[in-house]
Amino acid sequence: MKFAYYPGCVAQESGKELDMATRWVSRKLGIELVEFPKFSCCGSGFIDEANLTLNVALNARNLALAEAAGLDLLTVCSTCTGMLTLANVKLKDPKMRAKIDPVLQQIGTSYRGTTKVRHLLHVLTEEFPPAQLKALVTRPLTGLKVGAFYGCHLLRPAEEYPTEEPEDPRQFEDLITALGATPVYYRGRVMCCGFPILFVKEGTANHIAGRQIQDAKAHGADAMATPCPLCHISLDAYQNKAEHEVHQALDMPVFHLPQLVGLALGARPEELGLSRHLVSVDGALAKIGTVTVPA
Repeated sequence: MKFAYYPGCVAQESGKELDMATRWVSRKLGIELVEFPKFSCCGSGFIDEANLTLNVALNARNLALAEAAGLDLLTVCSTCTGMLTLANVKLKDPKMRAKIDPVLQQIGTSYRGTTKVRHLLHVLTEEFPPAQLKALVTRPLTGLKVGAFYGCHLLRPAEEYPTEEPEDPRQFEDLITALGATPVYYRGRVMCCGFPILFVKEGTANHIAGRQIQDAKAHGADAMATPCPLCHISLDAYQNKAEHEVHQALDMPVFHLPQLVGLALGARPEELGLSRHLVSVDGALAKIGTVTVPA
């Protein structure tokens, strides 16, 4: 199983633990990640809001690089998934195609529209049936209650993701179950984390994140897990500010998706970069009998 690996910006810088965990899990499961140093940012939050045509062209170029290698594209970010998938959808419009093709020609490339965009969550749940994945678990996450937090761009717009029910998705929860943990169902799991407005109205954004964490906590979650590094920033890095906004101590560990999988498959905490989190995951690790994260 081979993919063009699109880590996105965050996993290469502030969220390097996501890249570490993805590579560990991929090696364990026999997923080959092919590097493409010439991939560019997906443009979300900046270019897409200022110039949609430019953003589609940017991502058409990324998709074309994977297409030229005959590979589908693997992402580890809900937002990157959304932008790349949006480009594929928009390019089905002849008017948009007429704008994009000449741009690609100027840089000596073309895109036929054959590259599939697949998030790691979908690869794990679609290529590894629950029974198969469960058989690979060496450290069951028994006793740990996990609230999945999908992120907006992995569920909406619904017409771009016809395989998942946006208001009641189950893929992540099915994966959590296969790993031996108990999934927690709560309304906030399909809501926004607040990141899109974090740098415009920080208080509002942190209040949104705090409410989602409160919801997971109220439903019994020991930890949360997300397939989006931007959601992880909101829920983990800004959790202390979210506590101030909702007037409650939260103390909620937040895992990246592959970190949770890696733990179940036997990875050591340091191999998954768990010490990089701002909210300690020691309490969650204690639930599954794992040693604490080295300082």
